[in-house]
Amino acid sequence: MTTMNATFVKALTLLSMIGAAGAAHAGTDSIRNPDGLVSTSTPPASLATPPSLSRYSLPWQLRPVATGNAVRIESAAAVFNDTNGNLDEAVTTVLTASYQITRQWAPTARLGFVGNDAPGAALDGRSFVNPLVGATYARRMGSYNLALFGATTIPVGTGGGNAPNVGAAKTNAASVTARPADEAMFAVNYLTAIVGVDLAYVNHGFTAQGEATLQQSVRVRGDNSPGATDSFRTNSAVGLHLGYFIGSYFSLGGDVLYQRRLSHPTTLSPATGARVPVSDANMDTVTAAAGPRLHFRLGKQAWIHPGISLVRGFDARGFGAPLLTAQTTAVQIDIPVMF
Repeated sequence: MTTMNATFVKALTLLSMIGAAGAAHAGTDSIRNPDGLVSTSTPPASLATPPSLSRYSLPWQLRPVATGNAVRIESAAAVFNDTNGNLDEAVTTVLTASYQITRQWAPTARLGFVGNDAPGAALDGRSFVNPLVGATYARRMGSYNLALFGATTIPVGTGGGNAPNVGAAKTNAASVTARPADEAMFAVNYLTAIVGVDLAYVNHGFTAQGEATLQQSVRVRGDNSPGATDSFRTNSAVGLHLGYFIGSYFSLGGDVLYQRRLSHPTTLSPATGARVPVSDANMDTVTAAAGPRLHFRLGKQAWIHPGISLVRGFDARGFGAPLLTAQTTAVQIDIPVMF
């Protein structure tokens, strides 16, 4: 956990330096509204901020519908019971950066670092997971905002291959439970193509956003590893976010994410060599997150939007499940800086 905390502190320092640099180089004609999106008195036509995104509530597990220059760090500390009923702890930290090319287009990149304190020191581990690169296309229609997203993971994460480091591999598996929304990044043996669409209504400080995502994963390494199952995976997800600003500098928001595997996992039979179905208790996953967010200006150009949320996973027992189950109970810290 010490290594993860050091990484988190370094990332926060980097965010502060970036925000200060953005403020120092800001033009005198630029201002920021409380939602952190660019608004200028004489902006280039390609980079003008849509007025319908005023006071947009950022989701916790869903993608933002806005394009812009941003650096965002998300860290979730989760506790849950492993398959043997023992208490497990995992910390996932994801750093995201995007750059606005035009008013509609912004490429994005995500890097993930995870750590796991399992019951037994031999199973503790750290891992750098698959990076993700992609782009967002955004379009506004009055108070409605549409965003199309496409991305792919790069299968270079640690803990993969035919002879993976056991601690790193266990860490990757625990991280899926800790933060299911980023499962594609933790599947280090797979190259995953992701396409998605988001539609948000933003007006009078209120945000209602829906999201749909489809993921197609192809195994590119680790065919003979002990945990190798299916060569292809097809996953889907739908989500809903609701948020509301109370004044200009404080907002509350919550979202629900439902994920379902569209392909059933298989494995090679030792007896016949043929692929046979395997049981999977995580064919359906539901996670909910809710919490407050603050909105502060950094100089003349940048805004920071720190927030904290409680993330709770649910299994087949629904709301009646014990606090610690095979699903996650996590506290997430989210710090986006927009400049």
